[in-house]
Amino acid sequence: MPPNLKKALIVGAVGFVLFFLITQPTQSAAAVHAVLGWLQEGAEALMTFVRALFE
Repeated sequence: MPPNLKKALIVGAVGFVLFFLITQPTQSAAAVHAVLGWLQEGAEALMTFVRALFE
């Protein structure tokens, strides 16, 4: 991937996120909360797996 394209994609993604945060803060908070919930569930599943390995 050319460096300029990568830079443009990163700037575009950051701009989209900022636009979303500014125009729809409640929905943004809900989306972040959902992602954190998925990460928590994944971490708990991984911990359960590791515990099962050592039992």
